[in-house]
Amino acid sequence: MSEPAPFDAVILAGGAARRMGGGDKPGLDVGGVSLVERVAAAAVGAERVVVVGPPRERPAARYVREDPPGAGPVPALRAGLHEVALPSFALLAGDLPFLTADDVGALRREASGRSGAVLVDAQGRVQWLLGVWRTDAVRGALADYTGRSLRGLLGPLEPRRVAAAAARAAFDCDTPEELARARASGRGLVDGDGWR
Repeated sequence: MSEPAPFDAVILAGGAARRMGGGDKPGLDVGGVSLVERVAAAAVGAERVVVVGPPRERPAARYVREDPPGAGPVPALRAGLHEVALPSFALLAGDLPFLTADDVGALRREASGRSGAVLVDAQGRVQWLLGVWRTDAVRGALADYTGRSLRGLLGPLEPRRVAAAAARAAFDCDTPEELARARASGRGLVDGDGWR
C-alpha cells in the first residue's frame, strides 16, 4: 500500500466538560502530559495542527474558537476546517490519552481513495471524533448541514469503519473516574480489556 497523502489535523478541545465538573478537560494531565498534547503527538507528521479551543502554550498549534465558544462539535469542526489547507485531515477529540501515531496512520491508510475512515471501538461503537477525512467531502457535507450531530453530518459520507487495533486507542476521559483510571494505568491497557 502506498504512503498516505500529507494531512492536517483538527483537534476539538473546547467543550464544556460537564461530566468532568467543568473546567479545562484537555489541559488535564496523564503521566505529566496534558491530554491535548498527547493527541497532538499522535498526529505527528501533520502539516498543520489546528486546536479548536482556548489558546495554550502547548502543543504548538493554530488555535481557533467556534462561535460561540462551547457551541458543540459541529460548529467546532466548522471553525477548525476553515484552517485546513490539505486534501485530507484527521479529526480528533482532545481527550484521548492513549491514541498513538500508529492509530492515526492506520486511519490515514484506510481513508485513501475514500471520503474518510473512522475508528470503531471494541464495543462496536463508531468514534466520530477519531477519524481521517477527505477535506472536500466534509466541506461539502457542512455546506447545507443544519444539524448538531457529527454522526448526522459524517455518517452519510459512508467512511471506512476501522476496528481499533487496541482497546486503549478510543479510551477518552469524560469523567473523573475515567481520568483516574487513565492516570493509574501507567502505560495503558494490556492485551484484552484489562488495565495494567
